[in-house]
Amino acid sequence: MTSRVIPVAPFTLTVFGATGDLSRRKLIPALFHRDLDGQIPDEATIIGVSRRPLSDDEFRAFARQALNDHIPAAELQGPEVDRFLGRLSYVAADAGAEPGWSELASRVAAQADHVPVYYLATAPALFGPICEKLGKYGLAENGRVVIEKPIGKDLKSAIALNQQVGRIFPEDRVYRIDHYLGKETVQNLMALRFANALFEPLWNNAHIDHVQITVAEALGVEERAGYYDTAGAMRDMVQNHMLQLLCLVAMEPPSSLDADAVRDEKLKVLRALKPIDDHNMATVTVRGQYRAGASAGGAVPGYLEELGSSRSQTETFVAVKAEVENWRWAGVPFYLRTGKRLASRVSEIVVNFRPVPHSVFDDTAGPIDPNRLVIRLQPDEGVKLWLMIKDPGPGGIRLTHVPLDMSFAKAFKVRNPDAYERLILDVVRGNQTLFMRRDEVEAAWRWVDPILEAWRSAKEPPRPYTAGTWGPSAAIALIERDGRTWLEDGA
Repeated sequence: MTSRVIPVAPFTLTVFGATGDLSRRKLIPALFHRDLDGQIPDEATIIGVSRRPLSDDEFRAFARQALNDHIPAAELQGPEVDRFLGRLSYVAADAGAEPGWSELASRVAAQADHVPVYYLATAPALFGPICEKLGKYGLAENGRVVIEKPIGKDLKSAIALNQQVGRIFPEDRVYRIDHYLGKETVQNLMALRFANALFEPLWNNAHIDHVQITVAEALGVEERAGYYDTAGAMRDMVQNHMLQLLCLVAMEPPSSLDADAVRDEKLKVLRALKPIDDHNMATVTVRGQYRAGASAGGAVPGYLEELGSSRSQTETFVAVKAEVENWRWAGVPFYLRTGKRLASRVSEIVVNFRPVPHSVFDDTAGPIDPNRLVIRLQPDEGVKLWLMIKDPGPGGIRLTHVPLDMSFAKAFKVRNPDAYERLILDVVRGNQTLFMRRDEVEAAWRWVDPILEAWRSAKEPPRPYTAGTWGPSAAIALIERDGRTWLEDGA
């Protein structure tokens, strides 16, 4: 099977925060894999920028170690490693000082015919100052800027940050990255809906009972404890990743896959979300915080121990019953659940269809379970469609619930690219479909802010749950009050 890959133009990618954790774990390995697959033009160059004083060779040594740490050894045996490292150079510069910026401007100007891309893999507080420096030194013209979450901590700060960046870069050259949107399975959700006559006629409240979206992590906050305690699960996961997944499930068919056509439909979903505030917060939201327990076969500390504090009101778990108030989804709840130190690492969307209206089978056939479509994002990306079939053998009809199971790794027998591999090259191609628009980000905060304020007003601590479980018991009650239950691991 031959893959069709859209070529990219020669580019100069400047990574700010190039010696940081995101660059080491994700960006450098992603760029190497694209180079290994022949998708980076020969002329392309990559410039690392951070405050640390390094020579070009020292930065290449840093990048080589990042490859050794995060790429299988079998992929590092050929000349491609040196070819990739040869693209790299380094400039020491600080967003709050002048040294280094003229040199960076000279290096970028030397590649005037390249697409200039600036990836801000830094703390959000530096987004504005870096953009201002890019403008001051003439680097913003025709350039594209990539910014990571968190984009603000509430609506007010998100608007201020967007305004700061927007003073230098117009909206059509700002790429707000959400790596969940780059996952193969997330894009396959659109293919399933819009390239198959089977699903879209059923994609409404007449046929779908409810939707569950789970993003569960077995790990704790660990080295991110300082950041996490200022954010919590609602800001860290729900406001961005989970609402984006909800939008892709719930949006109307766009007129095309043009970036703004897709994002217009996602925006409509965000604006249609039923408000949650102090009047209904207690019945449709649960927040929790993990205590010491067991994970991966060993004892693990609680959140407060990892934080090094005796008290914190930060939630490490959130469950929400969300509703989209429009004709397609009226009466269909979307149950969102995310947390740290849960029973397993899994991210999936489960679309639960309504039961058959009448059974023609007698009691000996057994119960008829509703159909389910399970879209697994991690750890093993794939799609399952659960159906009722006859159990093989004589002696009458006995029904059983089985999945049509497609694991991407098994079906296509190719390495599943990391989301960053796709997203970085989409920036070079100028394709904003998988990136968040300013009004999307702000609409998400408009829905999330009243929930955060209601939690603050209630002054109730997060509900404790034991590490290695599926969260506080109140989260089970949240869904079981409606006569439904959480589905674990696509079951």
